[in-house]
Amino acid sequence: MALVKIDGRALRNMIVGGANEVTECTAALNALNVFPVPDGDTGTNMGHTVRAAAKEAIAQSSPDIAAVAKAASNGALRGARGNSGVILSQLFRGFARGLEGKTTAKSEDLAEALAKSSEMAYKAVMKPKEGTMLTIGRAAAESAHEIAFDEEDIVECLKFVIEKSDQMLARTPQMLPALKQAGVVDSGGMGIVCFLKGALKAITADNDLELLEQPTEVGDAVIAGGINPDDIKFAYCTEFLIELDSNANPMGHSQNAEETLRAYLPSIGDSVVVIEDEGFVKVHVHTNNPGKALEKGLKFGMLLNIKIDNMKAQNAELSAPSNDFSAASNEPPKALGVVAVVAGAGMTELFKGLGADYVIEGGQSMNPSAEDIARAVERVNAESVIVLPNNKNIILTAEQAGELVSGKKVHVLPTKSIPQGVACLVSNSDAVSIEDNLEGMSDAMQSVHTGQVTRAVRDTVLDGINIKEGDFLCIYNGDIVLVAIDLHSAACTLIDHMLKYGGDIVSIYHGEGADANSAEELGAYVNEKYPSAELEIYNGGQPLYSYILSVE
Repeated sequence: MALVKIDGRALRNMIVGGANEVTECTAALNALNVFPVPDGDTGTNMGHTVRAAAKEAIAQSSPDIAAVAKAASNGALRGARGNSGVILSQLFRGFARGLEGKTTAKSEDLAEALAKSSEMAYKAVMKPKEGTMLTIGRAAAESAHEIAFDEEDIVECLKFVIEKSDQMLARTPQMLPALKQAGVVDSGGMGIVCFLKGALKAITADNDLELLEQPTEVGDAVIAGGINPDDIKFAYCTEFLIELDSNANPMGHSQNAEETLRAYLPSIGDSVVVIEDEGFVKVHVHTNNPGKALEKGLKFGMLLNIKIDNMKAQNAELSAPSNDFSAASNEPPKALGVVAVVAGAGMTELFKGLGADYVIEGGQSMNPSAEDIARAVERVNAESVIVLPNNKNIILTAEQAGELVSGKKVHVLPTKSIPQGVACLVSNSDAVSIEDNLEGMSDAMQSVHTGQVTRAVRDTVLDGINIKEGDFLCIYNGDIVLVAIDLHSAACTLIDHMLKYGGDIVSIYHGEGADANSAEELGAYVNEKYPSAELEIYNGGQPLYSYILSVE
């Protein structure tokens, strides 16, 4: 019997089924990395993001397909990790927009929603590239339109969409030379195909599916420099969604509800987030009186997805060993604070010592979510907060996190490396205006060149360089430029490559695979060959990269 329409329950199962498929494919998606370096994390990021979407969908009990799609969109928005996760969250967001106001959906409705999904994802990327997950999202939308208006059976439509998306995925190496060189298809695109295949398996399920847990090897972001659990002022983390009732809103639109809630909630708590999105308002607040928050929300419509957690009972999810960097609650906010993302205990201490108010431990293979970053920003006692992502794959996530924060201005400086983040903090000054500070940090960031030494995880040929598994790779400003067979010669060769362009300061951060002795040996090489350069050596403790080097 043909399946001519689906409701909220069916979509919920499809989202859970798709999330489970991505979870099972995490390792395979991570392995589809253009560079043969041990930091592939597309599968990890997409898995975290789609599981966040699925959890919100599961919590949404409404039978209406629009409500379930909207809940999944909210979950993906807050749980997005990495560039692939941010783009995926925008696909969910567009899909939900396309289903607004619907209780059920036919094949042509789903086709329109996929078109909106692709459109929104392209808008989210400043310079869209074909051959990426954007292309696969577009292929899914176009193929859905191709069949949906002639074929009623949603199952048959989805099979056709998957077939066409798979065909487009196979063509991605012809669209991006880097994929062709590496002999792989686009990992984000494959993640979308995996999700669609999981959704197809689940679409006719008789029972509600259970969501698979994330792979045990995947770590979550940890915030350092946070609040001691004993210092929690407001115990209950309260979250809910308001489906706005136009009759309850005298102004006839959601702006009144949003402004009223933003003005009221700080009087009963902190960490206030109010997000309005066409007929719905998402509310997050830490309070000792969750009932008051719910009562205020009821004035504007029906409450959905109510979630109240006792943070003290949970032993403070975001607690840290010390409270050295959190401002006292009775102090007025300072003008500017800083949140940074780093990996490695030594890096964490370095950034805290340079003045970062909060440090989120994350980076390659462990990208923090938009909500992780937003919560860190909320806890900085400052009117404006600068976020230093220190990784190109976290910049979009940080920008999305800014949308989740209310009550303070969030500035994302697009730092792509740890040394760039260090340069920004060093140039930070309380004696100048925020605008001058941002300009100075941006200039400092541009003056830093970054090198990294890590090991190849597979054989490949890249830009004419023959690479064997286990080789030491020398990466300069994001590009593999040299290969060596031992760590010391790799680091020395990379230093030579970096300093041929000039530089006065050389910094060495040693991490996994290198120790203080080897770093000192490398430092001796720098002092002997480049005696005029100032040398700094730090124990970064960073994973994956034996050395991170910088030249200024």
